[in-house]
Amino acid sequence: MPTLEELRQTRIEKLENIKAGNKNPYPAKIRRDFEIKKILDKFWFWRLTKKEFYLVGRIKTQRIHGKVAFFDLEDASGKIQCFLNPADYLLNYDIGDFAEVKGSVFKTKKGEKTLRVSEARIIVKSLLPLPEKWHGLKDVEERYRKRYLDLLMNKEAKEKFLVRSNIIKKLRNFLDERDFDEFETPMLQAISGGATARPFKTHLNALDMDLYLRVAPELYLKRLLVGGFEKVYEIGRNFRNEGMDAAHNPEFTMLEAYIAYKNSDYLKTFLQELFRYLGFDQPWQEKDYDDLIKKYGDFNIAKKNLIQPTFVNGFPAETLPLSKKLEKNPKKADAFQVIIGGLELVKAFTEQNDPIEQRERFEEQEKLREGGEEEAQRLDEDFLESLEYGMPPCAGFGLGIDRLAMLLTNSHTAREIILFPTMKPKEHD
Repeated sequence: MPTLEELRQTRIEKLENIKAGNKNPYPAKIRRDFEIKKILDKFWFWRLTKKEFYLVGRIKTQRIHGKVAFFDLEDASGKIQCFLNPADYLLNYDIGDFAEVKGSVFKTKKGEKTLRVSEARIIVKSLLPLPEKWHGLKDVEERYRKRYLDLLMNKEAKEKFLVRSNIIKKLRNFLDERDFDEFETPMLQAISGGATARPFKTHLNALDMDLYLRVAPELYLKRLLVGGFEKVYEIGRNFRNEGMDAAHNPEFTMLEAYIAYKNSDYLKTFLQELFRYLGFDQPWQEKDYDDLIKKYGDFNIAKKNLIQPTFVNGFPAETLPLSKKLEKNPKKADAFQVIIGGLELVKAFTEQNDPIEQRERFEEQEKLREGGEEEAQRLDEDFLESLEYGMPPCAGFGLGIDRLAMLLTNSHTAREIILFPTMKPKEHD
């Protein structure tokens, strides 16, 4: 069996043959009259008219029967069988090449919709063969490293990312229909804040200053509330220099939203409506943090046992320094989490807008940092100053889009629904 390099050399020889025939195997201009799906959807019409047209796509299979040949041409919309006579036309063609073909349609004796090719040319000559066997556990690491092949060879993987894309569209639609405004806030920040997490550190040469990749957009979105906006959100990347597991990747996608003159009670109704919009039409339950600790001993274990949509209330106030405290029980945060299918999907607060108390909470966090807790919040003087100008009462939440996509695609790890997950470099011999 030929090696990969031997197969590559054979294709390079075919590439040279194409060039020797004064043909460009990578032309800048191509002709494409229709997507393949549009031809298949109105096949009866094109069969009656017998008109010729141009299609383009990747060759996915080749079959030679004596002097004639068949190959499957595939674009993003669909796949069609192509018929060639004589088969010699395919002499320099390989599975994986992109081709431009001209022809008219007919049905074979077996009734298969087919394009009778009158002209064909290679528009991209592939130098490496597509993998014959790709789907399966033994290839799982390679699937993540070479996602382009995973998408090409694994329809299930491609469908998951289409679902993910649609989730983000639906989230935007839901918020836009309710008069939220979408903004972009800095990913490079002088002070890392908005979540208790360890940041990535970098350096800006132009100003000779250290910066941090954001762990959350929270403090900037709240500045927008100070500035007069009442309903704001951002969908974007966050970065946390922490551990990796099935539900954690160093860079991940979050939706964060804030709404003025509302509190955490309002958000419970709001989020139930949002999840119904996404297709969750299930009854919700409420659980208390202390009760879960008593029952399971560890909150991480309790998450795994909360399958039904669940609001978890009663988190210790010191763990959520950006939230208000409950007026009737100041030891507890006016906050909750949403857990579905064992995954923490949402953190939501009645947001702290008292500048003096927020300063005290930041100072408590600074003491933790001095004690070695790198994840603790840093004191942000500019944010505190913005609060002194007045931030309206508000509620906010963060929704993990990667985990939501895991749930909606029945995926067991975040790497299945992150296109290019962070991975340790492959060791080469």
